[in-house]
Amino acid sequence: MKAQHPESEQAGVPTKAEMDVLQVLWDCGPSTVRFVNDTLNAQKKAVQYTSTLKQMQVMVEKGMLLRDESSMKHIYTAAIEEQATKGLMLDKFVDTLYKGSPSNLVMQLLGNKKTSQAELDAIRALLDQHKDEL
Repeated sequence: MKAQHPESEQAGVPTKAEMDVLQVLWDCGPSTVRFVNDTLNAQKKAVQYTSTLKQMQVMVEKGMLLRDESSMKHIYTAAIEEQATKGLMLDKFVDTLYKGSPSNLVMQLLGNKKTSQAELDAIRALLDQHKDEL
């Protein structure tokens, strides 16, 4: 049975540009448009201030962000939870590319990348934990 992500489903699946904005807010907390834009540009995203402003205004309308207008500088906060949003996106990704099979995704990942012993141990521990929960 799939986990439900009601908060993210109401706001819809974020686009790449929306995820960039959300990630800044999740990492840094409530912020101004200027701060988000400067952070994106520091990450070599090369976005104009007006584009970031418009993007964030649209995200408020979609319910992805909250805007505090109580001071001269508007402060934006993520209205959707990071893990729920990423979970929803991952569910859609697995459904689309791997026919809903998490094991196919894991096998593809492990087959494509060099995995360290520490990562393999962590994966094994996670599998053991899930096995115990069955």
